[in-house]
Amino acid sequence: MLKNIVNKGISTMKPNKNFELNIRDIEVIESALRAKAGRRGLAIVQGETSETLKKEMHEIQELLGRLHDQKVWYRPKGKFVSG
Repeated sequence: MLKNIVNKGISTMKPNKNFELNIRDIEVIESALRAKAGRRGLAIVQGETSETLKKEMHEIQELLGRLHDQKVWYRPKGKFVSG
């Protein structure tokens, strides 16, 4: 169907690649993903081992990792604090 629409010269929609999310929006998203990952992890521990579940868990972990990697961590200039 989509191929027919494109062939007739009707333009298709393009995905939005620029999102305007604030810090709280990201916190809510991360919290929801962690909660979902926790539920999926519990299911895995209880013996559910479907490929769909494993794939979804991997996708959630990857997304949380990408969100983490995009954060800018604050470190005071001139003062090194070891952890």
